[in-house]
Amino acid sequence: MGGPPKTTVYLDHGATSWPKPRPVVDAVVDALTVHGASPGRGAYAMGLAASRLVHRARGACASLLGVPDLRDVIFVPGCTYALNLALKGLLRPGDRVVVSSVEHNAVVRPLHATSIAGVAVEVVEADANGLVDADAVEAAVRAAPTRLVVCQHASNVTGAIQPVADLADIAHAAGALMVVDGAQACGHLPVDLSSIGADAYAVSGHKGMLGPQGIGLLCLSPSCEPVPLVEGGTGGASSASPEQPSSRPERFESGTPNTPGIAGLGAAAAFLAKEGDGVRAREARLTARLHEAVLEIGGFRVLGPVPGEPRVPIVTMTHDQVDADRLAFLLDKRYGIAVRAGLHCAPWVHRTLGTIDKGALRLGLGWSTTDDDVDLVIGALRDLVS
Repeated sequence: MGGPPKTTVYLDHGATSWPKPRPVVDAVVDALTVHGASPGRGAYAMGLAASRLVHRARGACASLLGVPDLRDVIFVPGCTYALNLALKGLLRPGDRVVVSSVEHNAVVRPLHATSIAGVAVEVVEADANGLVDADAVEAAVRAAPTRLVVCQHASNVTGAIQPVADLADIAHAAGALMVVDGAQACGHLPVDLSSIGADAYAVSGHKGMLGPQGIGLLCLSPSCEPVPLVEGGTGGASSASPEQPSSRPERFESGTPNTPGIAGLGAAAAFLAKEGDGVRAREARLTARLHEAVLEIGGFRVLGPVPGEPRVPIVTMTHDQVDADRLAFLLDKRYGIAVRAGLHCAPWVHRTLGTIDKGALRLGLGWSTTDDDVDLVIGALRDLVS
């Protein structure tokens, strides 16, 4: 009954990392079996222990991501929630947003909702490899008063790494705020928010960060104050008032926290603080090897940066004879290799790259990917298109 029925090679880390490091699993189990009380909701021993657990996890995440003040690290249900909180909490009718053409639906759909409410959305086209041109963004920002600049840190389709620190400088020079979708960057890249300069940086807990599903972060600069998406109980903070507290992080963390998820994410952050350099070096080496090998097979187009240019561990491709859906099915059926085909919840990217009609085949490598895994998938792809 337990475990995947036949998959031997998991290459869908772009969707979620699997398996999780053992310390992450242990932390989740410990939170469920030992620290079962609600943090911030009681002065008895178990409640205080749960509160300390959350505080430690917040500190581990802040340390890993270069956030000086723990209060600016907000636990949320995931990166999509974080982006909705930032975008809907900062934008008002009449505002203007400059955004790239290669964003995920976690950005596209909230912005679509705000545009219906009267926000102007200016889309800057990325190049043929899915890279955002900082000069083009600067020209768009200067064209009219702008409230937000929004860009991914790395693409879930192309693996392209965007110049978010430069874009933050451009935004701030124009009096705008910078919002970054960091879902595909954190864990796979060393992220130092003290140098990137983003005003709101959304983090997925379950991808490169190696934490459980259902948990994420929104890291806010001290001056960035979105309106909360949700109001409600925040434990001891201003409980007598009908107003949402103004203090962080309570202002943005209404309701009972996901303590097991927070515990797992804290353990993942600690794991990456210790092992992250090695993990990233191995991911980069295997990604480059896979990228080059796919191009040598013939008939494949690899989306995104050319070999030798930086990318997160994603290799997404199309073939001139075999559809991506067919390749994904056969990789799973014949070889036990789990990959993802389609539009990857990012139709803007595929429209920019000309793959909107049929999508593409994405191979997402991760912390647990091995040389044997890469050997197997290279051989399988060669067999399937020969």
